[in-house]
Amino acid sequence: MRFWRRKPSHEVPEQSGEAIAIAEEELPLEPTPEERAEVHEQTERAVERTRRGFFGRLGGLFERADFSDDLWDELEEILIGADAGLETTEAIITAVRKRAKDEGVKQSARVREFLRDELVEILVEPAAEPLAWLAEDAPEMTIVLVVGVNGAGKTTSIAKLSHALKKDGATVILGAADTFRAAATDQLKVWGERIGVRVIAHQPGADPGAVVFDTLSAGESAKADFVIVDTAGRLHTKANLMEELKKMHRIIQRNHPDGPHETFLVLDATTGQNGLMQAKTFASAVGVSGIILAKLDGTAKGGIAFAIAHELGIPVRFIGTGEKMHDLAPFDAEDFVDSLLA
Repeated sequence: MRFWRRKPSHEVPEQSGEAIAIAEEELPLEPTPEERAEVHEQTERAVERTRRGFFGRLGGLFERADFSDDLWDELEEILIGADAGLETTEAIITAVRKRAKDEGVKQSARVREFLRDELVEILVEPAAEPLAWLAEDAPEMTIVLVVGVNGAGKTTSIAKLSHALKKDGATVILGAADTFRAAATDQLKVWGERIGVRVIAHQPGADPGAVVFDTLSAGESAKADFVIVDTAGRLHTKANLMEELKKMHRIIQRNHPDGPHETFLVLDATTGQNGLMQAKTFASAVGVSGIILAKLDGTAKGGIAFAIAHELGIPVRFIGTGEKMHDLAPFDAEDFVDSLLA
């Protein structure tokens, strides 16, 4: 699956050999059937535990010919148990029941279709806008700020994303702005060497804002396609650390008023409803534009994706599908829901 697609160049004469070579490299912005199939396979693998867990109970729920009134409570229990959250679960149940009543439907198969449609809509609505680098007015250099708490899988997710972008031909520069832990900078450097991307780093304890500034400067000098900034893993309850995150955000905007173009929050899918509190706090501090749902393959409670999308209006952009470098997939709402309900 391609994560980045070079747009057609208008600087090279149309008939030149170079122009022809560029055109051959460029692919349409829409995924090909083969790429869709790849995302589907990765998504199915990632949600296997969730499908066998709480959502696995849905199969028995819809086996009966008619969806009787007592089954609504059981459906509600399954969704809450899968970490969809009380508020989101109530909204889902209310919408599905209303549609069933309005259309005079009692057949379980049809109710299941209504549920599927509602779950997809919840996930699709916040993702109406494409990723910044896939939009028609994509920036020349996309600046990505990555935030999250300790242990969420932030640095590994950055490495996976960088690997995917570089594989597609993009020039990527990483900023090691987690200066609190020497090991964090070293870890990012190791990933950078392994992937083959440049890492801008200062000494342990240095000002993270200075790292951000130097990373932006390096990106500009190299005419990089992407600058991705790793930040210190911080508890969302630590006000002073959140203030520092806001400072980094301001430094980016001072040099690039339209940046950061994406602010990704990496959430550990196994943390459940605590992930919702993290998302609320980070969104309030720096305006999170998307979620990278890491370790999705390691949980039986993948319903947190619905709570985040419904309650916060933040789209899930990528999902962690395993431990290997290529185990990161673009999030597809229909694939996600269909895999859960399979």
